[in-house]
Amino acid sequence: MSTALIVIDMLNRYEHEDAEPLMRSARAVVPNIRELLRAAHAAEVPVVYVNDNHGDWAAGRAELTAWAREGSGPELVDPIAPGEETPLLVKARHSAFYETQLEYLMHERKARRLILTGQVTEQCVLYTALDAYVRHFDVVVPRDAVAHIHEDLADAALRMMERNMRATVTTTAGLCDELG
Repeated sequence: MSTALIVIDMLNRYEHEDAEPLMRSARAVVPNIRELLRAAHAAEVPVVYVNDNHGDWAAGRAELTAWAREGSGPELVDPIAPGEETPLLVKARHSAFYETQLEYLMHERKARRLILTGQVTEQCVLYTALDAYVRHFDVVVPRDAVAHIHEDLADAALRMMERNMRATVTTTAGLCDELG
């Protein structure tokens, strides 16, 4: 089964009400996301970034990356910033599927299994997992490569993904071994 790695909302300035707890969590997961990116590229697994446009409808990869680097957490952006060759889709709502080209792109790439990584576990990752499930994609979520604001809600979201959406909740190390 063909796989794709989806990086959700990692281009962030961390200048909002919940920035501190999210930054703490992101610091722990960025090295794992970087490792997943390395493994995906080595295995020629498609990688797609889907990111909130933060209200800038003219922004693309370069603008969103520069904008995030100018914020409070450039050290959380630089290790995992999307390269020129990596598709970046902009979104305005929680799900990476909602009114984006993600579903079309996944069908074009023949991906049936989606590895979801990024932030926020109890928000955008959860809603993306639900939308992937209702579109008949297999969902994989490495629990150590998704950042949260509220740990208890993130744990509940992961349980919901596993139970209600038949997601495989795993670890970065396991996925990297599997990808080769």
